[in-house]
Amino acid sequence: MSRIHRVDHNRRSRALRAFYRIHYCLDKEPLMSKTIADHLAQTLAAAGVSHIWGVSGDSLNGLTDSLERTDSIRWMHTRHEEVAAFAAGAQAASSGKLAVCAGSCGPGNLHLINGLYDCHRNRVPVLAIAAHIPSSEIGLDYFQETHPQELFKECSHFVELVSNPEQFPRVLERAMRAAISQKGVAVIVLPGDVALSESPDVAAKWIEPTPPAVVPADNDLQSMADMLNDSKAVTLLCGAGCAGAHEQILALADTLGAPIVHALRGKQHVEYDNPFDVGMTGLIGFSSGYHAMLSCDTLVILGSSFPYRNFYPEKANIIQIDLDPTQLGRRTPVAIGLVGGVRETLDALQPKLKPHADRRFLDKALKHYAKAREELDELATPTPDGTPIHPQYLTRLVDEQADADAIFTVDVGTPTLWAARYLHMNGKRSLLGSFNHGSMANALPQALGAKAEHPDRQVVALCGDGGLSMLLGDLLSIRQLNLPIKMVVFNNSSLGFVDM
Repeated sequence: MSRIHRVDHNRRSRALRAFYRIHYCLDKEPLMSKTIADHLAQTLAAAGVSHIWGVSGDSLNGLTDSLERTDSIRWMHTRHEEVAAFAAGAQAASSGKLAVCAGSCGPGNLHLINGLYDCHRNRVPVLAIAAHIPSSEIGLDYFQETHPQELFKECSHFVELVSNPEQFPRVLERAMRAAISQKGVAVIVLPGDVALSESPDVAAKWIEPTPPAVVPADNDLQSMADMLNDSKAVTLLCGAGCAGAHEQILALADTLGAPIVHALRGKQHVEYDNPFDVGMTGLIGFSSGYHAMLSCDTLVILGSSFPYRNFYPEKANIIQIDLDPTQLGRRTPVAIGLVGGVRETLDALQPKLKPHADRRFLDKALKHYAKAREELDELATPTPDGTPIHPQYLTRLVDEQADADAIFTVDVGTPTLWAARYLHMNGKRSLLGSFNHGSMANALPQALGAKAEHPDRQVVALCGDGGLSMLLGDLLSIRQLNLPIKMVVFNNSSLGFVDM
C-alpha cells in the first residue's frame, strides 16, 4: 500500500511541475515570481542554493509547495530542526557558499536555535527561514506564538519580521548579503499568510560580488616588520582565518625561524607539509604548542580567536592579523593589530622582513614536538584480544583507512580530542565540528550537510555515544535522503569529558 502511495505521489509531483512550468513560464529568464514563497525559492535558486534543510509544517507549506516547482532546490527533510541547522552549517562550511534551513512557527523554528548558534560561531553563511503564525494574530498570544525576531538576535547578524509582501524582496536580499558578507547567520521571520501573498512584480535574481582583498596600511605593515626584525624568538598561532594562506605562512615561518602552533580550527589549513609545525595548543593540545607560545618574545596571531586566555604568553609582544577588526585584542592585549586577510597581508609583509639566521628557538620547539608526538603515538596501539579497543588506536586506523580527500565531522568531547591528535590533514581533507559553540550531537547532522554538498567524497562522522543518542532519530534521514556517510561511534558508556 505504501509503495503504491509513493508512486502516485511522484506521478502527481511530476504533473504539478509540468503544469506550473507551463503556467508560470518557469523556463523563461528572468523569472517573475507569483507568491512571496515563489520569489524566495526562485531567488535562492538564482543564488546557487541547492538544498533547504528543515521539518515540514503548515506555516511552511507555501515554501515547500514552491520548491515543488523549483527543480534546482531539493527539500531535505530531517527529523529535528536542530539537525537541519547543523546540516546547513556544514554545507556552508564545506562549500563556502550560502546554505539554507527552515523551521515552522513556534516550536519548529525554536528548535533551530542551537544549530544556528553553532553556524554563527563557526562564521559560515546560513540563511534561516523562521516561519511564523498568521500576521493578524501576532501579539494576541496565539497558538504556538513566540517572538522569533527577539529569540534569534543573539545568534545572527540580521533578523527581520516581514509584515508586508512589498518589503520581502529587499529584506531577502539584505538578509542574504548579511549572511554572506558578514559570514554568519541571517534570519527572516515569515508569517505563513505573507508567504502565500502575491509577490511584487520584481525579478527573482542574484548578483554575487567578488570578495575584496583587504591589506593593512603600509605604515602598519612596516611597524609589524620592524618588531619582527628585532625579535629573537617568534611563534605563529594560526586559526581558521589561515585558509588559503598555507604557502605564505610557511614562507613567514622560514624567514623568522618561527615554530607554527595551530588552534583546532586551523588544523586543516596549516598542519600538512609543514616542517615548522609544533602541534596544537589549548586544553586538548600538545605541550610543545603550549611552550612554543609561552617562551616566545613575539607571538603573531593569524586569523585566530583562540579563546583560552591562560594559554597566551604574559610577557611577549603580540601582533594580531584579522579580517574582523573587533577580534583585535579580544583575547589578549596586542602591541600591533592589523586588519586584513592573512594571505594578502603576508604577501605584502614578506619583502619588508629580514631573514633570521639563528634557528635555536625553532629547533628546540621542534625537538619538544617530536617527543610529544612520540608519546601520544605510543598510546595508539592495539589491545589484547577480548579487551576494549583504545580510542586512540581506533582513530589512527580511521585515519589510515579514510580517503585522501575525506571530510571528517566530530562530536564534541573525546571524539574531538582523538581527532585533533590522530587525524592527519593533507590539504585535501576537511575537519568539521562544533569547535566554538561546543554543542553535543553535531557530528551526524554535519555529516549530512557535508555529504549533500560533496556526494562524491567520503564523509566520516566520529560520534560519541552520548552525542549520537541525542539526535538518534535522524539515522532515518541518512537512508531517506540517500546520503551514504560512514559513522564511527566511540562507545565509552559515559559522557567522557564530564566523567573526567
